[in-house]
Amino acid sequence: MISPSLSETDPRIPFFDGLASDWDSNSNDVDRTRSRLRDLQHRIGLAPGQSVLELGCGTGRITGWIAEVVHPGKVVGADFSPAMLKMAQERGLPVEFRLMDICGQMIELDLFDVVLCFNAFPHFRDQAQALKNISRLLRPTGRMIILHLLSSGEVNAFHARLSPPICDDRLPSRLRFAAMLAGAGLSLESLTDEPGLFLLSARPAAT
Repeated sequence: MISPSLSETDPRIPFFDGLASDWDSNSNDVDRTRSRLRDLQHRIGLAPGQSVLELGCGTGRITGWIAEVVHPGKVVGADFSPAMLKMAQERGLPVEFRLMDICGQMIELDLFDVVLCFNAFPHFRDQAQALKNISRLLRPTGRMIILHLLSSGEVNAFHARLSPPICDDRLPSRLRFAAMLAGAGLSLESLTDEPGLFLLSARPAAT
């Protein structure tokens, strides 16, 4: 899942570990986020009975909402930050949590109906490899969702104002996304990129 030396090669791991204890300090922000997700549910397309992998679950801010929507389905929350994951586990949610590096060598997992990356994709150090691994985790009828409650321009501008190691973390352009998806055996289903919303949906390409 995560090798002992990964935190030395990916400085984002100790960076997010250091933020974990204060990550949920703004409860109003958490409530607003969940409210937006409820409003977008018809576009996100989660449904009861689905199996969902939430990549970059962090402290589990939206993981409980996912579990509610897909109940009685299965939810796995995954993150590369041990400290973030510990905070998520302490919520006592009906969810399986895993320490996982989606950019590295993958362990065997069940296949999922949905792999959801909420506010996480820019922080994958090897986005092309992450997409290849995500593709391997999807059922033939499955779907990958990359979601931000900002446009790509807003996300990238926000990160540019932050400190290393995440100041250069970006959502790629549509052309770059298309190339990486094709290389991962995924087909773009839809892409919305507008003020206040980035929502990309992709499925395994037909063989």
